[in-house]
Amino acid sequence: MTYKVRILVLMIIDTLIVLSAVFIGGYLLFDLQGLSRELMFTTSIVLVIAHHIFASMFKLYKGAWQYASTNELLRIFYAVTLSVLVASAVQPLFFDTFYARTMLVTWMLHILLIGGTRFAWRMYRDHYMKPHNNRKRTLIVGAGAGGTMLTRQLKGSPEAELKPVAYADDESTKQHLEIMDVPVAGSVEDIHHIVAHYRVEHIVIAIPSLKREDLNRIYDQCMETNIKPQIMPMLEDIVSGKLEVTQIRDVEVEDLLGRDPVELDTEGIGDKITGKTVLITGAGGSIGSELCRQLCNFDPSEMILLGHGENSIYSIHMELQKTYSHITFETEIADIQHAERMQGVMETYMPDVVYHAAAHKHVPLMEKNPQEAVKNNVIGTRNVAEAADTVGVSTFVMISSDKAVNPTSVMGATKRIAEMVVQHLDTTSATRFVAVRFGNVLGSRGSVIPLFKKQIEAGGPVTVTHPDMTRYFMTIPEASRLVIQAGALADGGEIFVLDMGEPVKIVDLAKNLIRFSGFSEDDIGIEYTGMRPGEKMYEELLKDEEIDRKQVYPKIHIGRTTEVPMNNLKELFNTYNYKTTEGLKQVLLNIATLDQQPDSLLSEVRSEISIN
Repeated sequence: MTYKVRILVLMIIDTLIVLSAVFIGGYLLFDLQGLSRELMFTTSIVLVIAHHIFASMFKLYKGAWQYASTNELLRIFYAVTLSVLVASAVQPLFFDTFYARTMLVTWMLHILLIGGTRFAWRMYRDHYMKPHNNRKRTLIVGAGAGGTMLTRQLKGSPEAELKPVAYADDESTKQHLEIMDVPVAGSVEDIHHIVAHYRVEHIVIAIPSLKREDLNRIYDQCMETNIKPQIMPMLEDIVSGKLEVTQIRDVEVEDLLGRDPVELDTEGIGDKITGKTVLITGAGGSIGSELCRQLCNFDPSEMILLGHGENSIYSIHMELQKTYSHITFETEIADIQHAERMQGVMETYMPDVVYHAAAHKHVPLMEKNPQEAVKNNVIGTRNVAEAADTVGVSTFVMISSDKAVNPTSVMGATKRIAEMVVQHLDTTSATRFVAVRFGNVLGSRGSVIPLFKKQIEAGGPVTVTHPDMTRYFMTIPEASRLVIQAGALADGGEIFVLDMGEPVKIVDLAKNLIRFSGFSEDDIGIEYTGMRPGEKMYEELLKDEEIDRKQVYPKIHIGRTTEVPMNNLKELFNTYNYKTTEGLKQVLLNIATLDQQPDSLLSEVRSEISIN
């Protein structure tokens, strides 16, 4: 049924209801004797017209009545009451009489019939139009706003495959109550008993504001029943329209390892981003693409997506264009190693803010290809940064790494030198240059979790380099949000360090992933392969002399740096033969231990390693 036909049908039904209410009211009180036909006719016509006007004002014809609730009842009450008042006013105005009891009965019948038809349709739809057979009996963990919303959607959707049969909730005041005809059967600790008693086949965690430690506790309780739970989307994704309530998904290791989100200074960020032109390098990567999504929430006027891979830039461009149609998106397929190209892009768009996320980050690969690491991570960063300086970009934010601290790898060394590049430029430029340093990002390209998942899917074994190796982990959205927040806090020259929480043993991560996948270690197995070139047993976020424990914002620190005399750098350049791979690796590591970048450093690096 089309929208216009639906409106017409509802108006015809309501007209019949209004006329019926008037004449039934007159019949019940007066048996229609002694009532002026002209008065009844006029009252009926006025009431019909008034009803349709107020029904339109209160959107009675636009409501989806299969989801009707108290709000819809209130709208009916207001529309009917105002309609009857208008019709009542006509009687003394034109006929010098007023049948109060008749209009009172008419009002009651009007509400009863209008409301009754709507809710009768809902009951018919709920009980006769939906295929209840073969729906999975589902336990909803959480009887609050999220759980109620999910239950309402599942009950109101004919296509839903889940049938809510019970809630589990720790709030004592909800115990033994029924919410939308579904009982609150116990607390989280009772999940095993609830599953057995209600023959539960499926579990959904419906507490969007759940703390990570509580999620871990609930997950463990669910896994004891041998039912792998799912989780409903975040309320912010539901409200923004990105996801539907019923788009539940499996609980991932990222959910359990991530931390509770930090509230962003939206006003401060908005001042830097709203209405501005923003350029993101590496926009197709895992960090770059999430940066784009998060930045769009602050309504920049234009966003330039720059990357080297056409497929990834195409994908993020299509996604953003569809979701944020009010923002202008431009795509640039370009290599940051080309200085003239970077200069041209900057001059074309004149961005206000630049987020530099493009980099080579794979540690073992960069050990074998140090020249490429230098060209991309060092020279590429300099190209983008100098171009930003030339056109007067307001803020330049470089994405760095915890591997830049006391680096033992080429990748870490080049990232530290890149930090030195932007720190030095900040001393000579009107642009605010800052770096943001954080550890491993869960689920990013080349990270350990996608590798472990593939190994588990293949039947194992899962390969871990060393049983004692630890790493810091952060989710992609959290990292991106904190990068944006750090950029808004920038005065220039800082190295912002994100609080990564407690380090996680890689072997524990592997064990959890095996468990999440429904297997045991006996099924999959874990194999230790030994540490790879350039790897460290433990990562650091700050050197001892850099540590500043004070947070400038929740989970954001500023690292201190110290100056190093120029002659120390010249000695390094004169000591090693950079045209060999080992020589280059050695000089990179030595340069990266220094803390201040002199004017000539990059030009000397270029000449010594024959990079143009």
